[in-house]
Amino acid sequence: MMDITYTPYIDPDFEVLLERIHPPRVSVDNDIYPDCSLIMVDSANKHGVLLEMVQVLTDLDLLISKSYISSDGGWLMDVFHVTDQQGYKLTDQNLILQIQEAICTSRLSNKEARPRGVSAEHVALEITGLDRPGLMSEMSAVLAEMGCHISAAVAWTHKDRAACIIYVEDSSGKAGRMTDPARAAQVRSHLENVVEAHHHEHERRSVRLAAPSPGRTHTERRLHQLMAADRDYDQCCSCCNGNSEWDGINVYGGCRKEQKKGLIGTHVKIQRCKETGYSIVTVRSRDRPKLLFDTVCALTDLNYVVHHAAIGSQGSTAFQEYYVTDRNGTLETDSEKHRVTKCLVSATERRVSHGLRLKICTKNRTGLLSDVTRVLRENGLSITGAEIGIRSENAVGTFYLKDATGEDVSPETVERLRREIGGRTVFENVSPETSPEATPSRTSSGDEERTRFSLRGLIWSQLEWLSGNFKPI
Repeated sequence: MMDITYTPYIDPDFEVLLERIHPPRVSVDNDIYPDCSLIMVDSANKHGVLLEMVQVLTDLDLLISKSYISSDGGWLMDVFHVTDQQGYKLTDQNLILQIQEAICTSRLSNKEARPRGVSAEHVALEITGLDRPGLMSEMSAVLAEMGCHISAAVAWTHKDRAACIIYVEDSSGKAGRMTDPARAAQVRSHLENVVEAHHHEHERRSVRLAAPSPGRTHTERRLHQLMAADRDYDQCCSCCNGNSEWDGINVYGGCRKEQKKGLIGTHVKIQRCKETGYSIVTVRSRDRPKLLFDTVCALTDLNYVVHHAAIGSQGSTAFQEYYVTDRNGTLETDSEKHRVTKCLVSATERRVSHGLRLKICTKNRTGLLSDVTRVLRENGLSITGAEIGIRSENAVGTFYLKDATGEDVSPETVERLRREIGGRTVFENVSPETSPEATPSRTSSGDEERTRFSLRGLIWSQLEWLSGNFKPI
């Protein structure tokens, strides 16, 4: 006899109704701390809402220095310490109103997630494959030759793998739309030929056309998903740095080569808390903008629920502590812990934030990206990360570059690039921050220990007050 199991039916509109009855309450306080603004959010809880809030703050170019998160049961309470890019508090009332409106509208299922300057009619080209010098230049040249205008593009490289999302409009289509299926297949075929060049047999690669959609996944989150699907995390090393605090089971991350140079690697530790039923995921890494977004994005896409968290930094080192559960259980097996840690290490290291940084602002035109990347390739530079978009009639872009020989780019090359690219160009040498231990002006390891202890103590005191017996619901 067949067993029949009945599951309760939940109207999909019920969750939306709850959010309408209890909309998010967002308040911005500039009086509590002298050096940052406090953004406090009370909201109905659902999977992914934390990522949506962090995504909103990140897209507004705000810097999150600390955060305390509690989301047990059906309610969520988040506190973010934020400043603008110059390190100032948020005093612009229009910006404060924009933050409040953006967090509330981020809960809508049809929210917009495209880069500025990109309409819903733009086709998104999603490309993954083996990284090699000149790849971006060749792809943009092919698109220019086929009459495809690039409206925005973002590219990341990690562990010899590359992922890129290019938003294009077709000059041969009506209102720039790529409506002809044969035309779309032709563009895809030409890009596949470029990506397949220099690939070994059975090498992973992918070229995909994402149709226009008003609910398209956030671009940078989609890049994380593309690189994870390409399994770039398989090449991440798993080692302990020898610090007694991090000696133990399930401690991974950091490259020994980087540690010898005095650089801060990424280290992940996972522990099981039997008293609460949570798994405690602790991440230590070099501090940088958008770090919280990248970590929360990885946990969300791995289908883990963040119930409580404390995020802070000491000097150039960031500390993140998450109390999580799997939506179907907890982190039980060593193999699953190993997979999660490698994914977290990759998520924190994919976004390039060092090297020779080139910022450009010039009048937008067809073939601009092709021309810029060609100049960079001809001068022996490889692109390790890039972002380009449209602001009014101008094209604004940021490129992270490295020399093919591994040497610093000479001043003569920089001047030649400035002349050939034109427009407003700024070159900056951005080096990775050194570890606190390697820099005398940084705090001692004992001070760091007290900082971590204070973070843990603060979150426990807050969570005990908020959660009563502190059991997962």
